[in-house]
Amino acid sequence: MGVGEKNKTSQKFQKSYFDVLGLCCSSEVPLIEKLLKPLDGVKDVSIIVPSRTVIVLHDSLIISQLQIVKALNQARLEANVRVIGDAVDYRKKWPSPYAIGSGVLLLLSILQLVYRPLKYLPLAAVAVGIIPIFLKGVAALCNFTLDTNILALFAVLGSIVLHDYWEAGAIVFLLTIAQWLESRASHKATAVMSSLMNIVPQKAVLAESGEEVDAEEVKVGSILAVKAGETIAVDGMVVEGGCEVDEKALTGESFPVSKQTGSTVWAGTINLNGYISVRTTALAEDCVVAKMAKLVEDAQNSKSKTQRFIDKCAKFYTPAIVLISIGLAAIPAGLRVDNQNQWFHLALVVLVSACPCALILSTPVATFCALSKAAEAGVLIKGGEYLETLAKIKIMGFDKTGTITRGEFVVTRFQSLSDDFSLNTLLYW
Repeated sequence: MGVGEKNKTSQKFQKSYFDVLGLCCSSEVPLIEKLLKPLDGVKDVSIIVPSRTVIVLHDSLIISQLQIVKALNQARLEANVRVIGDAVDYRKKWPSPYAIGSGVLLLLSILQLVYRPLKYLPLAAVAVGIIPIFLKGVAALCNFTLDTNILALFAVLGSIVLHDYWEAGAIVFLLTIAQWLESRASHKATAVMSSLMNIVPQKAVLAESGEEVDAEEVKVGSILAVKAGETIAVDGMVVEGGCEVDEKALTGESFPVSKQTGSTVWAGTINLNGYISVRTTALAEDCVVAKMAKLVEDAQNSKSKTQRFIDKCAKFYTPAIVLISIGLAAIPAGLRVDNQNQWFHLALVVLVSACPCALILSTPVATFCALSKAAEAGVLIKGGEYLETLAKIKIMGFDKTGTITRGEFVVTRFQSLSDDFSLNTLLYW
């Protein structure tokens, strides 16, 4: 494939990011893949569970971002288009009305000790809180997948059949509250990843006209104007002026680097003083900072050996739990044992307590948080597999000032090389 054909192919497909607040754990990944992959124009789908992010590579002429959002929201996944550079806070500061209503009704049902008819209030709590769970469960069944919502619906229905209304209400309330807590926990990871992706400059100023354009539209050989305090938009060479540039974000060097005519400058670095004109030597997508952002994204998408093993087990885990629960209820019923209600109750306990969310989320969340925290500190790790390898390292060497220090030189000790001068005299001069 020639260079021209490759550029046409890269321009044809657009990479879009979506915040999917309804994505709780890896058990819902098959649902999202079944919703998006069959769509015309969708080439690839990547799902980052801890940050609730879906990345779609698609042909924007065939399918738009809004159409993808509509497909996700048909399964009640609460999807939104993420705009690069957007600082919108998707964190839910308060639980949903369903969780609050269910919790209030469940709390009032405690008064049944005083007024017996209130024992039916948990049924109202179920009716209020189960709406989002039911809609997600129906969407999962329509796409022939089993997830946490299906397990919860089975457990709630079984509790009602056994006339254990308070337990049914408690299951609904705890599940809705758990989803809210997961949303708050994933917000920080999402914010860190967004801040890393936003290192890539979005705008550039053409020196000839002073016009501000998108960095993606800047061609190789264009002359850009960069004033003091502005971020260099595209990799290039200084053709006029001079300044000092902060390259800390890329190289880790804590001290400003002087740039004169003929010096190389990189996108994402900051002009601290002076004015320079820069002739671009690369496209925005080929800049060093863009490659670094892609490295961070690829690291989030990559899975460690442990995570791949857990994901493989999770495909069979949920169906196995459903079969075990059915067996615990059906076999005693078939044998007509005396305490059938206890067996039914045990089946419900297994169904709820064996919810796979904790198992499936444990490894990816730990890996994602470690990668995000390291990247936030300027350390880029290729993925979870390399992160696990770090546990085996015995000795580590550093060659950069600021890697394990603050990056600021300070005098820690002063010693005179001559006995003719006292220390106080040297300090005075």
